[in-house]
Amino acid sequence: MNEVLEKIQKLGIVPVVVLDDAADAVPLAKALIDGGLPVAEVTFRTAAAEESIRQMAEAYPEMLIGAGTVLTIENVKKAVAAGAKFIVSPGLNPTVVKYCVDNNIPVTPGTTNPSDIEAALEFGLEVVKFFPAEAAGGLNMIKSMAAPYTTMKFMPTGGIGAHNINEYLAFDKIIACGGSWMVKGDLIKAKDFAGITKLTKEAVMTMLGFELGHLGINCADEESATDTARTFANLFGLEEKNGSSSVFAGNMVEAMKAPYLGSNGHLAIKTNNILRAMNYLETQGVQFDMDTAKYKNDKLIAVYMKNEIGGFAIHLLQK
Repeated sequence: MNEVLEKIQKLGIVPVVVLDDAADAVPLAKALIDGGLPVAEVTFRTAAAEESIRQMAEAYPEMLIGAGTVLTIENVKKAVAAGAKFIVSPGLNPTVVKYCVDNNIPVTPGTTNPSDIEAALEFGLEVVKFFPAEAAGGLNMIKSMAAPYTTMKFMPTGGIGAHNINEYLAFDKIIACGGSWMVKGDLIKAKDFAGITKLTKEAVMTMLGFELGHLGINCADEESATDTARTFANLFGLEEKNGSSSVFAGNMVEAMKAPYLGSNGHLAIKTNNILRAMNYLETQGVQFDMDTAKYKNDKLIAVYMKNEIGGFAIHLLQK
């Protein structure tokens, strides 16, 4: 998968933006960045699209900006010249797709059926848009099409929101979902960019699903760890589970058999997707110690942050 699509996969959500006035482009871009989504698909449905992309790209060169509803090669040329880094179209137009492929422009054309997928494969595409997602059969349709086309991945858009995004993203053939619920037209017209930031932040938190996993307590030795875990287990009706380096009381408390990371111990924070969580937290200035990373079946399942918070080491844990 190319670099742009890999970045989209780490972000998980692509806000689909319709701008009638290019003057709203830069404040909207800032609102998305502040909300934790430095990405936007600016649709070519309006005359302001090209200039909006240009202003966003100039103001925030680190932002991943794409062009949506691209129907012609002329649209592609204008979008790329303005600063778009990827192209999205509602359908699979062979002429447009070929131009993008020939010019090394990342493109995700719209698909709804196996014939579309086969056409995309002929162009060597790895990812396609599935649109309109809910109206065209939703997640069940994507799973059905993914079964015979094992190498293809999807970016569904249409009818996806906070109520169902995690159902889509739980399927490993979906790299991200497009949506407009955090960039509603009435909010843009009202210039309520604070409201857009709030909705964007909520969308990110819904996707990542952070929750406290367990408390880790640093104990002096195995005997102390066993006593600590047993006390918690007896008091709160939890199961005592003895491991190689720690003793658990249910899933709430982990008593370490020797002092480990964190002055006071550690906190495990569970997340729906550890790679997307790391990507988000890195935008907030967090650094990770990859020497602490743990894997299962070659997939990252746990990793510690470099810095403590309140005397506690923090590690992410894949749900």
